[in-house]
Amino acid sequence: MVETKKTNTPKNYVKYGIIAAIVVAVALIGVFALRGCSDRTISPEEAISEVSSDAVNGADLRIAVVRMDAIQSDAKALQDLRKQKENYENRLRSELEKQQKALEKEKAEIEKSQDVLSREALQRRVVEYQGKVTKLQRDLTERAQSIDAAFQRALAQIQERHLDPVIEAIIAKKNLSLVIDGRFARTGTDVKNLDITDDVINSLNKKVSTFKMDAPKGF
Repeated sequence: MVETKKTNTPKNYVKYGIIAAIVVAVALIGVFALRGCSDRTISPEEAISEVSSDAVNGADLRIAVVRMDAIQSDAKALQDLRKQKENYENRLRSELEKQQKALEKEKAEIEKSQDVLSREALQRRVVEYQGKVTKLQRDLTERAQSIDAAFQRALAQIQERHLDPVIEAIIAKKNLSLVIDGRFARTGTDVKNLDITDDVINSLNKKVSTFKMDAPKGF
C-alpha cells in the first residue's frame, strides 16, 4: 500500500491571496538582508547544496479540488445565514427610512420658524438638529458593522465546527494527499473524481442545515 501524506486543509480559505502576499514579502525581506550581509555571491548550486534530492512521486499523489465559492452559495447552513443577515439589514434600512422622515419633518419646521424665532433660539434648534443627524449616522454605521461582525463570526464557527471536519473526513476517506481551492486552480474537463465540491456540500447539508447567528449589537 502506498503511503500518502495527508495535507491539512487551510482553515481560512478566503485569505489565500493575503497569506501568499505576506509570504512573498517576508521572503523578499530575507533575500535583501542576505544580500546586505554577504560579501560574496554564491552560485545556485552552492545555495542548494543541502537540499535533498527526494521529491514526491506522481504515483503517490492523490489530489482533489474543492470550489469554496460553490459551497458558500449552495450549502444550506450558509444560505440560512445569509437570510438572517439580510433580515437584520432590512430592519436597519426600515429604521433608517423612518428616522430620515422624522428628521426631514423637523428640518421643514425649523425652516418655517426662521421668521418667528430669535436668532439665538434658531441657532439652538439648528445645532440640536445637526446633533441628531450626526448621532443617527454614527448609530447606523455601528449597527451595520455589528451585523457584518456577527455574520463573520457565524461563518467562522460553521467552518471550524462543521465544514473543516467534513473536508478532513473526506480527505481521510479518499486517502487524499492534497486538496486545492478550485478558485485558484485550472483543471481539464475530462479528469474524473477530481472535484469533491458536491461531496462536501451534500455531507455538510447532512451535518448542519441551519445555523443561528448571534444578534448584532443594537438589535
